[in-house]
Amino acid sequence: MLNLKNKVVFKGDRTLWYVVIGLMLASLIVVYSSTGSLAFRVRGGNTSYYLIKQLFLMFGCMVVILTLQSFHYKYFLSFAKIVLGMSLIFLLWAKFAGTTLNDAGRWVTIPGIGFTFQPSEMAKLGIIMYCARAIAFEQTEECCSNNVLWRMTLVVPVLFLIFMENFSTSALLGGVCLVMLFVGRLYWKTYAKLIGVIVGLLILMLAVVFIVPEKHLKSAGRLLTVKSRIEHFVNPSETDSDDSYQSDQAKIAVAKGGLMGLGPGNSVQRNFLPHPYSDFIFAIIVEEYGLVGAGIVMLLYLIILYRVGVIVRRCTRMFPAILVAGLGLCIVFQALINMGVCVGLFPVTGQPLPLVSMGGTSLLFTSASFGMILSVSHTFSEEGEREEKEKLKMAAQGINEEEENEEN
Repeated sequence: MLNLKNKVVFKGDRTLWYVVIGLMLASLIVVYSSTGSLAFRVRGGNTSYYLIKQLFLMFGCMVVILTLQSFHYKYFLSFAKIVLGMSLIFLLWAKFAGTTLNDAGRWVTIPGIGFTFQPSEMAKLGIIMYCARAIAFEQTEECCSNNVLWRMTLVVPVLFLIFMENFSTSALLGGVCLVMLFVGRLYWKTYAKLIGVIVGLLILMLAVVFIVPEKHLKSAGRLLTVKSRIEHFVNPSETDSDDSYQSDQAKIAVAKGGLMGLGPGNSVQRNFLPHPYSDFIFAIIVEEYGLVGAGIVMLLYLIILYRVGVIVRRCTRMFPAILVAGLGLCIVFQALINMGVCVGLFPVTGQPLPLVSMGGTSLLFTSASFGMILSVSHTFSEEGEREEKEKLKMAAQGINEEEENEEN
């Protein structure tokens, strides 16, 4: 990749770097298009306001990726517990003293600097890093020990707090953790029992949601929102809600797109969709660029999935392999959920399109995930192995020089 004075700037998998840059460019184009009318109304005619803001965020994302790709994956192993603990603290902060947004206290504002972020995005990294650590530590010659489930109980309170504020994010993380356990070779009987317990809990939750009166659900986190979204998804013609309006407008945008789309900047539904620049940005992509543009975006995420598989196969250690698998699957699953919501395959979830939707917290922590993946990729690439050999050689030479000095 790019070299400055014989020093590699872009390390790791080249194809993955091309995809990251491609998604960033797509983000700038689509965010500018989807926020033009909003910026005109809110920012006094400055239609480039959100484009400039997104450009600065992309610069910050690039800094995060370039920084983390330079760290050895052993640092991620060491800090896994710390990140998980910080996630728990911030989630509790958001629950009891957080900033309310869209009727959900999911945001934390740092006093003094006024920086606001979603702790659930940090929790994604913390949970995946810790689960990869737990799975790696419980490996035997034949499979992963059942003790890993006891280690992973530390994740439960974090997932529960996320569930109380955002069911879709908790479900996404739960699914990723299950896949990580499968890749980590958890004994199949234990895995089957775990799946059974989770399915039973989901059935119990749905039973509670649809049996308990709505007045009692208002004090139970987001259960009432979960109920309304499921009802709309199952019987869209019999419900009337904000979710119904959003979903209908997204479907209209998809229907207008056709094969080639209406062209860049020609979206009509951006004036009707409540969040055309975040939750429903894929609908704007389909409307302006048609099935061709949407297919290219989907292909980029599928390439991420493929390259993650390649990196996992190259790993000779369990922790980096499970870490990359978890981070990559979280990004791809989230993208598929966002796309599925826009075309009516899933209920409305509020999940942004990774590295494309406008935002700050999601972009920065998604960039952190890519930085970790590229770090592992670089470590187990030919280039990384040469660097390790050179470091060992230099260390050996230093020891020999010290021994010679002592003898003299």
